[in-house]
Amino acid sequence: MRALVVRLDSFGDVLLAGPAVRAVAAGADHVTLLCGPLGEPAARLLPGVDDVIVWQAPWEGTAPPPVEEADIPGLLGTLRAGAYDTALVLTSFHQSPLPAALLLRMAHVARIGADSVDHPGRLLDVRHQRLPGRHEAEAALDLATAMRFALPAGDDGRLRVLPPPDTAALTGNGPYVVVHPGASAPARAWNPGRHAEAVQRLADAGHRVVVTGGPAETGLTREVSGDVAVDLGGRTCPRTLAGVLRHADVLVSGNTGPAHLAAAVGTPVVSLFAPVVPASRWAPFGVPVVLLGDQRAPCADTRALHCPVPGHPCLDGVTAHDVVSAVHKLHTLRKENG
Repeated sequence: MRALVVRLDSFGDVLLAGPAVRAVAAGADHVTLLCGPLGEPAARLLPGVDDVIVWQAPWEGTAPPPVEEADIPGLLGTLRAGAYDTALVLTSFHQSPLPAALLLRMAHVARIGADSVDHPGRLLDVRHQRLPGRHEAEAALDLATAMRFALPAGDDGRLRVLPPPDTAALTGNGPYVVVHPGASAPARAWNPGRHAEAVQRLADAGHRVVVTGGPAETGLTREVSGDVAVDLGGRTCPRTLAGVLRHADVLVSGNTGPAHLAAAVGTPVVSLFAPVVPASRWAPFGVPVVLLGDQRAPCADTRALHCPVPGHPCLDGVTAHDVVSAVHKLHTLRKENG
């Protein structure tokens, strides 16, 4: 059986598809993951993926390409050549799987399944109904189950990635806490000054601190690190970041891809979570989490990219002391549990 799993949005979204991918891999001979360019680095970290097709859909993301530039004929040719027996279209609770399902039907995929609140006509063979409030990782696995795929014995259904490399040369020796100040949308980001204060207080409390960020975030990581933290801004790729997070005591992060990567390597998370999407669906999955931020703020469930409320009250009410206390709680819990 040749299986195709479709997840077309971001890095963290693809990581959350991991348990479903492993279930499909347990019942298929070959698994291809069709993803967008933002999700590609995560796709290449997932166990069970044999091949990756990268395609930017004209209905996904904040800056999708025009339909004319999406090369739909090229994608259809690639999918037809793959001769897939079955496909799962994984989407978030607010997304429609039907545009992707139409392309899969045109590519002659034999059996297609997805969660859909809309009548799919002839586009889906398995129209699954998502359970209310289900976490994104669980919802994806539920669809795999409905498509008659199951996790192998001994797989606990948590997030996973391929074994990361040793990153001691980057972090130095000894325990540390990671602070990741960046976020994929401004509405999800805590104030840089608050981050810097939290880093200083963590250092004052005896923690060694490592600050991470992408190539476009080096100014931010420099500001947040000050002269007390190891600044890894722009110095990690997703695979090495997994290694940095794997050996951390705790990650402090907003609702962004590295929070899910930390969960995939088993590291607890202090989650600075703006409620523009619900934490019940998007909080780090399967690891101890302390959730900070007002989950009942007026921005709740708006899916806003920029905070619609003056003063960003959902996160700016969080103090550096709150972060240090949360880190201490998770650090103590991790030591007690070995």
